[in-house]
Amino acid sequence: MLPQISQQEAVDERDRLRLLLDINNAVVSNLSLKEVLLAVSNCLREFFAHDWASMVIKDEESGQLRVHALDAPAPGGVLEEGSVLPLEGTPPGIAMATRQTVLRDRIDFNEFYSPIIREAYNAGLRCGCSVPLISHDEVLGTINVGSLREAAFTKRDAELLEQIASQVAIAVENTLNFQRAQRERDHNQLLLEVNNAVTSHLDLRKLLTATSDYLKRIIPHDVFAMSVYDDDAKVLRVQTLNTPWVEDLYADEGFVVKLEDSPAGKAALTRQPVVINQLDPSEYPSPIVAKAYAAGLRSNCSVPLISHDRLLGVVAVGSRRESAFTQSDVKLLCNIAGQLAIAVENSLSFHELAALKNKLVSEKLYLEEEIQTQYNFEEIIGQSASLKKILQQVATVAPTDSAVLLCGETGTGKELIARAIHSLSNRRERTLVKLNCAAIPTGLLESELFGHEKGAFTGAIAQRVGRFELANKGTLLLDEVGEIPLELQPKLLRVLQEHEFERLGSSRTIKTDARMIAATNVNLPEMVAEKKFRSDLFYRLNVFPIVIPPLRERVDDIPLLIGYFTQKHALRMNKRVDKIPRDTVDALCDYPWPGNVRELENFLERSVILSSGIELQAPLAELKLASSTPVSSQPAPSACSLEDVERRHIAEILEQTRGVIGGRGGAAEILGLPTSTLRNRMKKLGLK
Repeated sequence: MLPQISQQEAVDERDRLRLLLDINNAVVSNLSLKEVLLAVSNCLREFFAHDWASMVIKDEESGQLRVHALDAPAPGGVLEEGSVLPLEGTPPGIAMATRQTVLRDRIDFNEFYSPIIREAYNAGLRCGCSVPLISHDEVLGTINVGSLREAAFTKRDAELLEQIASQVAIAVENTLNFQRAQRERDHNQLLLEVNNAVTSHLDLRKLLTATSDYLKRIIPHDVFAMSVYDDDAKVLRVQTLNTPWVEDLYADEGFVVKLEDSPAGKAALTRQPVVINQLDPSEYPSPIVAKAYAAGLRSNCSVPLISHDRLLGVVAVGSRRESAFTQSDVKLLCNIAGQLAIAVENSLSFHELAALKNKLVSEKLYLEEEIQTQYNFEEIIGQSASLKKILQQVATVAPTDSAVLLCGETGTGKELIARAIHSLSNRRERTLVKLNCAAIPTGLLESELFGHEKGAFTGAIAQRVGRFELANKGTLLLDEVGEIPLELQPKLLRVLQEHEFERLGSSRTIKTDARMIAATNVNLPEMVAEKKFRSDLFYRLNVFPIVIPPLRERVDDIPLLIGYFTQKHALRMNKRVDKIPRDTVDALCDYPWPGNVRELENFLERSVILSSGIELQAPLAELKLASSTPVSSQPAPSACSLEDVERRHIAEILEQTRGVIGGRGGAAEILGLPTSTLRNRMKKLGLK
């Protein structure tokens, strides 16, 4: 016989079935967990006297419980959507661990010892029921109801909530699967957009800005930054920083980040992602961390940029929220970092190739200029004791990388000695780069030495590689070093001491390994005493001084030089000059040669031009004219300075040439000086 049920029980059962049907309809029609919970909570109010309803889902990555939906009196009490609950000491945690409903008429703090339960109690919560959401034997989370009254829920209510939970679990599983598929689709779309950006941008700043805009749709962040690894200095340099919410960047481009005291440095050292949930400046003493914290950042994720097993840099995202980045975010950032690493490698390779191309072009132009201006000395001619002493000094210092200071009058062959030092050194396979400091206007000398960036000054229409950069691994000869302005000397001293410099218009430090050979025809110690030349720079250049004697002190070498230069220019002019009269040799040996070897060579070249047969026809009258001024008409040497003598001599030559400075037969040719050097000397001596 069937058991008899009362009419009231039948009504209650009908209402419960209707409730389950209404909840089923709500579950089917809603994919949002928030909407599902509100619909369920509204339906339950007909049977349940609850004040709170919530849905807690277990996070797949962290394993923590997170509130995904909440129906509570405003402002929501201690819980908010997104709040994290511990697994231990909370009703949802126990329900998930035991896979059983947790129904309590009152709160027992010995059982529920989590601090958040104490906070909920202080907010008015007195009892509750938590039911696990289980689908396909997997616990997804819990559905929870709470009341301000004790013993507000019965076992029958719990059984009904269990039936409801089985329906809600299906909705939760569907929603999580949908969110997972949507997230996967968004991730793939993001990677595609980043890949397109990588292929279309060589400018890292534009690439980073585009990537940040794409990434914000999936991973909310406040800062997106990229640092490039400097393998020489073993540091990171901030390449570009995208901080739209900060008026002033807390780190400028080029800012140096040490590897050992920053999250980005740790990511570079370990080659693994580094996630900081709570940024602590005391843990990472880098100035950039302190500045980021002061700017409001509270969490960070740094991922290394690696391509072909080569560390290229670090990309980092930052947020003003703590624990802002999940493991899923980190995985996505790693995928993006792989694409960005390719972009960085391409950009670095492009700039390296561009720099190498510019350097090769500069070297080509420089060498072409050298071919046009060099004197084509094939060997050092002479057998005098003074010259042999010089050559012995050259052989001694050449194998070292020490600085050499060549002192001597103009035309004595300082450049030839510099070439000999370079040829005997370990740097012989690299370039010997020359620069005459007196021939370059003061305003352009710094650019010639150190180079400049495009737009560094008016007229800088392209990047230029400086002489120190050209001479890297080679030798740099600075002629007329005494003409370097005082304001430029500290920068030159820094290069000699630290082997580094910056181009004009650039903050990037460039390393150089150039051997220095300086040459001068002035008395540098006197200039130091007169405060016209820095003493510290002089001491740095004067490591190994070589004093080259003037030609008048090498009279024994003049006959050899006469024969050498005569044959050299005769071959160049397709002439045959086999005989040199004895009186010509004697006259040339007696002449003091104020222009030294350069003046002698120019005189012999002119002699070969004038020779019509096999015998050298030298215009000896020029030598007599140059020395025909009576001695009595000149002041005693002790009564005038070297500068006065030089001024008077140049004035006399200008008078002979009727003011003609350059060209054939001009004052520069007679004195054996380049035209630019003579003009500079005339300006310095007050001659017009």
